[in-house]
Amino acid sequence: MTMEGAQEEKPSKMNAYVLSCSIVISMISIIFGYDSGVMSGAMLFIKDDLKINDTQVAVLAGILNVCALVGSLIAGRISDFIGRRYTIVLASIIFLAGSIIMGYGPTYAVLLTGRCIAGIGVGFALMIAPVYTAEISPPKSRGLLTSLPDIAISFGILLGYISNYIFSDLRLTLGWRLMLGIAAIPSLALAIGILQMPESPRWLALQGRLDEAKKMLLKVCSSKEEAENRFRDIKVEVGIDENCTDDVVKISKQAQGEGVWKELIWKPAPTVRWILFAAIGLHFFDHATGIEAVVLYSPRIFKAAGVVKKSKLLLNTIGVGIIKTVFIFVATFRIDKLGRRPVLLGSVAGMVAALLVLATALTIVEHSEEKLTWALNLSIFATYTYVAFFSMGLGPIAWVYLSEMFPLRVRALGVGIGVGVNRLTNATVSISFIPIYKAITIGGAFYLFAGMGVLFLFFIYFFLPETKGKSLEEIEMLFAKKQKNVVGTGGATRSRDNESQLP
Repeated sequence: MTMEGAQEEKPSKMNAYVLSCSIVISMISIIFGYDSGVMSGAMLFIKDDLKINDTQVAVLAGILNVCALVGSLIAGRISDFIGRRYTIVLASIIFLAGSIIMGYGPTYAVLLTGRCIAGIGVGFALMIAPVYTAEISPPKSRGLLTSLPDIAISFGILLGYISNYIFSDLRLTLGWRLMLGIAAIPSLALAIGILQMPESPRWLALQGRLDEAKKMLLKVCSSKEEAENRFRDIKVEVGIDENCTDDVVKISKQAQGEGVWKELIWKPAPTVRWILFAAIGLHFFDHATGIEAVVLYSPRIFKAAGVVKKSKLLLNTIGVGIIKTVFIFVATFRIDKLGRRPVLLGSVAGMVAALLVLATALTIVEHSEEKLTWALNLSIFATYTYVAFFSMGLGPIAWVYLSEMFPLRVRALGVGIGVGVNRLTNATVSISFIPIYKAITIGGAFYLFAGMGVLFLFFIYFFLPETKGKSLEEIEMLFAKKQKNVVGTGGATRSRDNESQLP
């Protein structure tokens, strides 16, 4: 290896400014995680207080993600128009309104309305946090930094579970309202604090504000040379001459997002179509493998396994939150060293194994006439193991891939669609889990999730290339090569037909 090659391999020091910006942006994901986690325990008390049935409980659980679908689809265009930073402010304000309404919640209809409004904020948050983080992050630490929102979600879920336990001893009409309403406080703080954050340099370049974009890159890069290289790549992708030295330039309507639906949906280039397919598939399987059923309905799972007392149900649920938060750090600090694909494949394989054990244990408990302590303990262990494998791979990596795979010109809309699929699948699992396990037993439901996991392994192997260490501008080419390889296995003629269309 040459001296120059050795220097290229040497990891660069983490930029403290980028890290601090990424941490602040991740705060909005903590609020979302809290809102998801707290509902798990709050539903136990809401059902008793408002006298609602299981169908209404399922709708209440799933409405957040149905409305998040709407939020994610409109957030992309809004962020292209007003910028990444102000989109985060808007998401915080929407969260604030939803939390206040849920905390008030005198009736089921009002509670459902507040949950839906908060869901729109969730859609905004899930779309904008990874996009902003990816656009300011250097390639060698992008995996770590873009996984911070998922760490924040896990931490927020844990806080929600702890809130369930803390407020569970208050009187019935007050406890669950405090659980839900307290999220308004950090939402307000974030809306104010985010105004001090910088704007994304890539968004500034899309507006033709090159001088501002370059100044921002000098802040978020570890060296002037790195800033110059990233600035040149961004200019080329936006459609500006890489030698242009103007402070402000006029950008074509196409580069600014005009016709983006045509470029991404109606008449996409083969590579863009491939990227969109990969994003949709990845975020479908992200939740089709059952994580929301475990996060949202873990008290029911533990009750089916044999835990009876509410306090013990909530304590075991806190265990889910702790495992989810702790194990996510495994992926966070390994993803830029080991790569996306191997960590993701290992994660999903472990999830499938844990789901099979959980499904078998729950099936044994259900068909037993006496309490089986070993099966109860095995069910809890399998649940924790499943959450651990999810957190150390699929949880953060799904968002890392989504934030980095789309070309800049269609990134906001592409991420919005990915988030939309994620939320739609999440909502489907949330709403249908109770009817499914009543129809095919709770063990059968987890066998179903295990089957989805097996299909997911094949999807990862064939459709997701390794993106470790690549710039955002280089990743489009990786998908072009992946498409040629996979299409080639189906026939050389088709591969040659498409080759001329690839970038």
